[in-house]
Order: sequence, then structure tokens, then C-alpha cells
Amino acid sequence: MSHHQQRSPSRREFLKVSAAGLSVAACALPVARSAHAAGSDTLKIGLIGCGGRGAGAAANAMNADANSKLVAVTDIFEDKLQKGLQSLKGMKPEQVAVDADHCFVGFDGYEKVIASDVDVVVIACASRFHPKYLKAAIDANKHVFVEKPHAIDPPGIHTVIAACEQAKQKGLSVVSGLCWRYDRGVQETMKRLHDGAIGDVVAIQETYMRTPYHTNETKKGDWSETEYQFRNWYHFSWLSGDDIAQSLIHSMDKGAWLMRDEPPVVAYGQGGRASLNERVYGNVFDHFSIMYEYANGVRMYAIGRAQSNCHNDVSDIFLGTKGRCNLLKNEIAGETNWKYAGPKPPSMYDEEHVALFQAIRSGTPVNNGTYMVRSSMLAILGQMVAYTGQQIAWDDAMKATYTLGPDECDFQTPPPVEPDENGTYPVPMPGFHKMG
Repeated sequence: MSHHQQRSPSRREFLKVSAAGLSVAACALPVARSAHAAGSDTLKIGLIGCGGRGAGAAANAMNADANSKLVAVTDIFEDKLQKGLQSLKGMKPEQVAVDADHCFVGFDGYEKVIASDVDVVVIACASRFHPKYLKAAIDANKHVFVEKPHAIDPPGIHTVIAACEQAKQKGLSVVSGLCWRYDRGVQETMKRLHDGAIGDVVAIQETYMRTPYHTNETKKGDWSETEYQFRNWYHFSWLSGDDIAQSLIHSMDKGAWLMRDEPPVVAYGQGGRASLNERVYGNVFDHFSIMYEYANGVRMYAIGRAQSNCHNDVSDIFLGTKGRCNLLKNEIAGETNWKYAGPKPPSMYDEEHVALFQAIRSGTPVNNGTYMVRSSMLAILGQMVAYTGQQIAWDDAMKATYTLGPDECDFQTPPPVEPDENGTYPVPMPGFHKMG
């Protein structure tokens, strides 16, 4: 695989750059107003990726702003594009205004959507390409919603850092698909935690145990191996970053939020593949257990599993010197006993886009770059320690130059991982695997 040679910042430099440069709200600059004049009428949306999450994100965007329209879409598969577009037309017939000339199929479709007369680009495709497409959209002066993970290897992280800093300088908005940051109950609970409701944080337990993502994709005779992997991309780590970057990242992001997005110093842990033995599950792990240690001694324990016929649990438990919190129950117990009693929060998936569209219309950009980078890097670091079996420092992970796969490819590009004669894909073996 390719290696990107570049200087990586130290942990101290990383903190300085991302805290100063990737602010939650940046001052509006002329480019933002040229991208869309504050207070003007229809906001035009371009969608990159028409699968389930892409169509869902486009629907959320239109829910968030009644005077928005979807005008351009792309996917690398014609059938996926048509299925997603028809679904959106059924949900939002008055807001879908995509003509045949703005349905782009192929690996260059993202360029055509961005080059269209759109104000907002929604990126929700194979995670491998999130950094590249984010950069392209910001280069073209577009506001962006980008799904998690925002990168799946360290070079991708540096691309995201640079793109978000450029967005800040241009006055463009960048909103993350790490959706729990936009849940009002969780926001209120987190505010109380930051105000000291459980005292000093002692330990964080993050759990995301679920059944595997379902797939019906079986390789057809006229598909290349690469096309098959793209159609089943969740289960190939070079496209998805493995399940730690797809599911457990949501939980770790909440732990990171509690820690005010301060990166950990070091991580170690384990992972493997115990039960996902069918070809359709590619080469991903089905369990992870990672320990992240912070400079103040706090440890975050992150447990993820994707296996059938097992106990499932998605929870965030925070322990402090004065109490504990069950975050998803919006509940604090100890010296302070409190439970969220406000109105039922609106959909956090819609609220992400409400923040984006309000920022655009008000001319006050929002930039989620800090936690986009740090939470995505938590997933990358966790994958590194699980795959290799080694303890790895945050600084060293940030300096790593390996990539999980090519940034430029088509269906004839040989994939980084191929099956053996029995149709089985090689899976990283801790203690022997080297990243890159």
C-alpha cells in the first residue's frame, strides 16, 4: 500500500492547531457569503452516496430546512442511485428536484456534484473517501455535512485537519455525522457533567454491542472483486475502517466529549474475529476492547462487538468522585440526583442539519472539525492497537504514514485484500500484523 510522507504534529502541536483552528463557530468571511448569501431563499443540496445512510442524510437535510432542495446526486452504482433517489422522491416529493442531467454515476461523480450549482454537499459514501471529498467540496467553496468516520487512517486525518482549517478561513460550515452531539437530552446531561455533577471523572465505560450489519450481497459472475467489495464495503476494512470506526466511534465520541475532546496519551487492547466466518463479512473484526489512558490518569474502556445470538448493549457509563452518569438515560446519581425531564428531543439526525442550515442562513459558520478529527483518530488508534496487539501512543499514531487503501481507484483496481481459493479473506493477526 502507498505511504504518505509528511510531517505530523506532536500531541501538543495537534492540540494547539485543532483547538485554535477548528473552532465550533468561526467568523463569517466573504467566501461564505458568496457560497450562499445569508437570508436568501432556496439552498441547493448535492448528495454523494445514495445508499441507506446517504438517502437518510439527504432526507434529514430537507427536514431541517423546508426551503432546501436536492438538485444533484451521485453514486458509483446506477442501481443504488436510482433506489436512493426514488426513496427520496417518495419522502420529499416537493423538495427533490434532480433531473437526469444531474444524476452522476461513477467514481468521478463527486466532482460533478460539487461542480453543480449547489450550496451544500452531503457526503455519506464509503468512508475511505470522506477526507478526499470533504477537501474537494471545501476547495470549491461549498458548505459540507460529512458522515462519520471522517477518516480511517492517519493521512486521511491530516487531510481533514487541513480541510476544516481551510473551511474556517473561508467562513464555510462543516458539520459532522457524529449525531449524539446534537441530541438535546445528551447535550443537557453533558453540560451538567462539565459543571461538576459527578465531580472529577474517574473512569469511562463505552459499550456498543450489536448484531452484524445485514448483507445480502453475494458476488455475481460479472462483478470484479473490487466491485463486490464496494457493494459490501462495511465489511472491508480498507473501505470502512472496520466496525470500530462504524459503530463504536459513536460511543467513544461521547467519552471524548466528556473529556472535553482532550486526546488520550496511549492506548492498548485487543480485537479479533470469532464468529463472522462467511465470505460476505469480508475481513473485518467482530469484536474490539480498547483501553485509552489520558494524561490525568482517567481511563476510557471501549468495548465493541458485532455478533449474532449474543447479549446486546449500547451504553455510556461515566464514573466520578461524586457520582455516576448513565448518559443515554440522561441520568445522574450520587451527590447530585438528576434526570432529564424536558420535552422529547427532536431527531438528532435532523438537528445536525438544522445547525448547518441555520449557520448558513445566518452567516455564522459552524465548524465541527475539532471533534471530527479527534474522535475519528480514536477509532484509528483503536484499530491500530487491536490489529497489531501493541500499545501505541497518540503521538506515534498521528505520525503514522500508512494508508488502508488507494485514494484513486475503479472497479478494475486490484483491492488491497483478496480471497483465497476457498473464498476466505485474510484477517489481521495481532502480534504479527503491521499497519501498512
